[in-house]
Amino acid sequence: MKTMAIIIQKDAYDLILTGLAFAYLGTAVYDEVNILCVNWAVKLLSKEGVKVKLDHPDASLVHIKENLTKAGLPTDLYEIVKVLKATGKVHLYGCALAAAIFDVSVEDLIPEADGIQGATWFLTEKAENAAIFMQY
Repeated sequence: MKTMAIIIQKDAYDLILTGLAFAYLGTAVYDEVNILCVNWAVKLLSKEGVKVKLDHPDASLVHIKENLTKAGLPTDLYEIVKVLKATGKVHLYGCALAAAIFDVSVEDLIPEADGIQGATWFLTEKAENAAIFMQY
């Protein structure tokens, strides 16, 4: 089985969007795409949702969302996660340490999340044998 592994670490809308876009592209090529959300990005998997901020002071969230709409893509990160899960190929995990630090419990997870796992588990079980590994 040909797999892809991605770690998303930041909570900025545009950076999460990039990781999720590559995950979606990966579903066309790989049998399985595994994503580990670490640091602030673990909030992406919580019912509370990601706290959107922009790392780029000159970037405009409104402008980015307008261009996504023009391209026919959803602008809501949760809607994008749902599309990814609907492929049947994407697995989303929250990092156990990040979940503990940023107060995300198993009960807080969105239904599309595949659980909370340790980073070592992700590295040895998912990333180590992946055909490609990406980090955002």
